[in-house]
Amino acid sequence: MEPTLRSRTLIGGAAAAPPRAMLRGTGLTDTDLSQPLIGIASTWSGAMPCNFHFRDLATAVAEGIREAGGTPLEINTVAVSDGILARGGASLISREVIADSIELAAQAYGFDALVTIGGCDKTNPACVMAMARVNIPSVYLYGGTGRPGRYNGRDVSIQDLAEAMGGRAAGTTSDEEVDALERSVCPGAGTCAGMFTANTMAASIEALGLTVHNGASAPASTPARLAIARETGKLAVEVLHKDIRPRDVITSSSVRAAIAVAAGLGGSTNAILHLLAIAGEAGVPLDIDVFQQISEQTPKIGDLAPSGRYLMADLDRVGGVPVVLRELIDAGIVAGSSLTVDGRTLAERVEGAADPDGVVVSPASAPFDTTSGWHILYGSLSPEGSVLKATGTSVRKHVGRAKVFESEPDAYAAIGRNEIVAGDTVVIRNEGPVGGPGMRETARVTAAIVGAGLKDTVGLVTDGRFSGLSHGLVVGHVSPEAAVGGPIAAVADGDEIEINLDRRVVDLHIPDAELRRRLDERVARPVTDHESSVFAKYARLVSSASTGALTKVPT
Repeated sequence: MEPTLRSRTLIGGAAAAPPRAMLRGTGLTDTDLSQPLIGIASTWSGAMPCNFHFRDLATAVAEGIREAGGTPLEINTVAVSDGILARGGASLISREVIADSIELAAQAYGFDALVTIGGCDKTNPACVMAMARVNIPSVYLYGGTGRPGRYNGRDVSIQDLAEAMGGRAAGTTSDEEVDALERSVCPGAGTCAGMFTANTMAASIEALGLTVHNGASAPASTPARLAIARETGKLAVEVLHKDIRPRDVITSSSVRAAIAVAAGLGGSTNAILHLLAIAGEAGVPLDIDVFQQISEQTPKIGDLAPSGRYLMADLDRVGGVPVVLRELIDAGIVAGSSLTVDGRTLAERVEGAADPDGVVVSPASAPFDTTSGWHILYGSLSPEGSVLKATGTSVRKHVGRAKVFESEPDAYAAIGRNEIVAGDTVVIRNEGPVGGPGMRETARVTAAIVGAGLKDTVGLVTDGRFSGLSHGLVVGHVSPEAAVGGPIAAVADGDEIEINLDRRVVDLHIPDAELRRRLDERVARPVTDHESSVFAKYARLVSSASTGALTKVPT
């Protein structure tokens, strides 16, 4: 059927001569202007490897759009990398800025349909959040995983470097080995190679149904990735004709599928933050406790880093996300009835997927672990909830002495000075959505703890968040956060903190009266030293991590 074209309100009729003239200045012809205008929202950046190759992908998308009878118009956004970050909270704040900018461009140019291209941690969810807001026919394209580096005859990733730095602080890793890893772990374009946040979100977004079939796992800068980009462009025009919109695809059922895939792969806890935000933008009710329920029901069937042996390129080699989806559908864990962007159901799309190879992906009947390892913890230290990923450790309970740090850099410096010892619980506060502002990652702290040989003997509790490479006894997203007067603001050095996975609690062992006294007497830190900046605006508008750290205008 012929679609209704929003762009006609911009460039149709005699009164639209000025915008048509401007578009002719970009080289568009009469034929171009008569066709649907398909936006390509690219998060290209020349400042990081994750999105460095997106110009080539956007070109391939545009070719696919033209082949299918559309006219591509490319716009670009900012992109901020967690791995190259002078100011900690900027990365999560960029998620909102990216979504805002795509929404603005899509509305301003009257795009009839949209392709968004994301890669690094925050560009993935930001693209989908914008798609849900604008709700015009849209397809998502992942930029692709980076290939592993090679060091001493083995595959290595950024995780190896991060943990080696902890080993250097503990005296178990040499400067020469750290230097060699630095030069090896990022051999070219693409996201971090393990099942860290970027690859976790790519797999989840494919499970949501917003990509071409088997669109997540192919590595960056390969012929397969370029072919997926071209296919994505063609599909965008097809989706326009079918009038399938993001909110038709992002439903309670598809969100649960996305959670299950991330859980089954042992993925990053950042998926919790981002899927809450995506669901919120799409108007799909989602409570943080749903992640606990699905985690308990979902076996870990991917043996992927950070707690496993393999990388995203290995998942691609054995058949990609469709292998995982088909296995979870067949096991009754994921409903296969969700609509996908190409008009098929999830079950229809994965019908011909390969069987699990038993090495990278196991059958659900013989999983690597019976649950995914995600835990939503409550308790006196986190009454609104917090998040822990227990993969990679068998410890179920840790009671430790608090060592309190007012920021992530302070904690990292203390590990470098060998001030953290077995039996401690590192507390990092003022790194929440408001306090950061922007929830700085504490990944290098957790990696340093692992590298120092303390993974199973030191706990960590923070109102910040973790990278996908984090694992161990680490509790993040503690809510309410310190900046808004949450109990984590009252913790003092030497306090006893219990992290208990069986009871699903993170408790501060002090009397209630003492907790109230400390909170009443606390002096709040200034939210930001730039009152007119994007950091201050974000701090004033952002919600709790327990609801996805969305920015909403106060009512």
